[in-house]
Amino acid sequence: MFPPSRNLPLVTPDAPAHETFDDPAAAVNRLQELYDAACAFLSGHFSKIAEGRKPEARYRAYYPEIRFTTTSFAAVDSRLSFGHVAMPGTYSTTITRPDLFANYLRQQIRLLIGNHGVGVEIGLSQTPMPVHFAVADDPTVTVPQEGALEFPLRDVFDVPDLATTNDDIVNGFGFTYPDGSAPLAPFTAQRIDYSLARLSHYTATAPEHFQNHVLFTNYQFYVEEFEAYARRALANHDSGYTAFVGPGNVQITKGDQPLPVPVKLPQMPSYHLKRADGGGITLVNIGVGPSNAKTATDHIAVLRPHAWIMVGHCAGLRNSQRLGDFVLAHAYLREDKVLDDDLPLWVPVPALAEIQIALERAVARVTELEGYDLKRIMRTGTVASLDNRNWELRDQAGPVQRLSQSRAVALDMESATIAANGFRFRVPYGTLLCVSDKPLHGELKLPGMASDFYRTQVARHLLIGIHAMESLNGMPLDRIHSRKLRSFEETAFL
Repeated sequence: MFPPSRNLPLVTPDAPAHETFDDPAAAVNRLQELYDAACAFLSGHFSKIAEGRKPEARYRAYYPEIRFTTTSFAAVDSRLSFGHVAMPGTYSTTITRPDLFANYLRQQIRLLIGNHGVGVEIGLSQTPMPVHFAVADDPTVTVPQEGALEFPLRDVFDVPDLATTNDDIVNGFGFTYPDGSAPLAPFTAQRIDYSLARLSHYTATAPEHFQNHVLFTNYQFYVEEFEAYARRALANHDSGYTAFVGPGNVQITKGDQPLPVPVKLPQMPSYHLKRADGGGITLVNIGVGPSNAKTATDHIAVLRPHAWIMVGHCAGLRNSQRLGDFVLAHAYLREDKVLDDDLPLWVPVPALAEIQIALERAVARVTELEGYDLKRIMRTGTVASLDNRNWELRDQAGPVQRLSQSRAVALDMESATIAANGFRFRVPYGTLLCVSDKPLHGELKLPGMASDFYRTQVARHLLIGIHAMESLNGMPLDRIHSRKLRSFEETAFL
């Protein structure tokens, strides 16, 4: 047995002085150098100890950081809802995976420097990097569970710390770091690392495959249609798509290549139709329920997608609706209960014009209906999301009265959660549902009816979501990222 290691001396890598950069690319390169050095330091020492060497010290490395200071109240071009700070002061954020976020970081730093005429400082932060995250991308190293080693892991290395993993920045107002600096970005490095690890676990695909436009669904049928669409796109050299990735990071680049299915699918399998610039489409089958919807969006949010949209099935609540009709949500009745502590029910979740227009135009394109004729197959209105899948089995008087008072036209279990988390995380969101049953009017989802419905409607519904995302991909960021998503006090980074 190794002796107790609580009193081991602390060993850290050399800490170079902060440097100021006016070139965004050079700043990101420096972040990458510091990040790689920290990971190599922790991974190297952990590997030696995992091989049986006695710990001779406590090993600690730090995340790199970006710091920005301005002393001027000079007005900036505020047409963009991001890329600038509101008042003089010092702002900072810890950084992880500069390789994954390189384009994002270069873009945000370029806007910040351009708007304020001040460079950014790059150096090491005072936030320790947990060893679990330092070795996450090294397939030869695995951090064992506590108790598997002959010494307590936290005596020798830093482990994840909830104090820097929470959502205080996006949830709160007046947040400052212990050194007095204000947040420069919505998430800390540890919060991002935590979500990247969770994404790999829940979706069985690496975070780098995720695209800027995310479709959520609650049925496997959409996955099959998405793969069929992806294969056609890859066979068309003018489509702009370069690859299709499924669970297990299995990737194809040609439409006729086999795509092996894992023996055991993950909880929320994800599929990625990729573009070289990341502007492709990701489809996540979140399954049923608001808990899954929150889990998926909690973690995908750190990737800063440009939009996410729910395309799933719902119960139609109006007698005038027919099976197969579409519902474009312009409001949400939130009875999912999973976000009440993070985003109180009194907070309105508004419809975003840019997403609504993209979805309506996509419906018109696919159905070849316009204007007044479009009303025959699509309703706009309130979508209610409940946490009880079998709400029909209770006394209907209470739920039905609330649904009627809210003017709801459709009901599901996920849409309000996805929209509310989009609002909370400043990710543009939307919902287009397809009526698969009408329980209040005796039209239940029975096996025979469901099969016919799926065959005729899923392909067209998915195609609408894809066309909407493709139109958003051609839209400037300043149009997509609405000011409706920005609060009184916002981070400069999107």
